[in-house]
Amino acid sequence: MNPCKYCGANATIHLTDIVNKKRRELHLCEKCAQEHELLPLAPNPQLNLPALLQLLMLQGVGEEWSSNDAPDAVDPATLTCPTCGLKYAQFRADGRFGCADDYDAFRTVLEPLLERVHRSLTHLGKVPSVVRRARDESERDRLRDHLRDAVAAENYEEAARLRDRIRQKEAAG
Repeated sequence: MNPCKYCGANATIHLTDIVNKKRRELHLCEKCAQEHELLPLAPNPQLNLPALLQLLMLQGVGEEWSSNDAPDAVDPATLTCPTCGLKYAQFRADGRFGCADDYDAFRTVLEPLLERVHRSLTHLGKVPSVVRRARDESERDRLRDHLRDAVAAENYEEAARLRDRIRQKEAAG
């Protein structure tokens, strides 16, 4: 620990200044820093980030529902995961879940958020190309079978429609 430059007490404030590539350090205790007007007399109000995030989230939910429209609306401040004990405010502050059950525990608040971000509540995901090719080939085979049946039944309008769908599928990939 460094001593205060003025009184020799334990320094809790360390100022570093670099001028013309020369580094200067100043170590002060809180009392001396206030006396030399390097600190405000009263601390500035600090932002409560978790509370601010929760307020913003409540405003997002408020756009979706009003308290009169949703009698079962849940106050996010009261949400807690029964499995891991994670509180919703803590999730909003950290941005991370504690366990897989958090999705269910926070569902009422997460769904509007996910819908705004992803424009859907259904995850479509990606399909591996091998699986996609096999699925497309299976679909084309099924359409060809229906085409044969339509021709055998002399349903030429249906046969033409099926032929066009088969051509679209083949052109697509």
